[in-house]
Amino acid sequence: MGGPNLEVFKFAVYLFVPIVSLVYFGDPAWYHKHVVPYRNKLLPPLEKTVREIPFEQQRIREELERIKLERLERREAKEREGSS
Repeated sequence: MGGPNLEVFKFAVYLFVPIVSLVYFGDPAWYHKHVVPYRNKLLPPLEKTVREIPFEQQRIREELERIKLERLERREAKEREGSS
């Protein structure tokens, strides 16, 4: 139907679209401009993440208590901010 010219065009599109997208999106400047700010919005900073998971029951309870206190403090701060 289309002939050999159409097949060459389709082959070129199939070949160059992935290559061009890899070159464009694989650029470190693009990554730092678009991905890093979004990642910082979604994920907590590394300083706030727990690196070592506690396995002892007492340490697990202490960690849960710490998390509950942080949530309570944040909730109270929001309420104070909202009532002002």
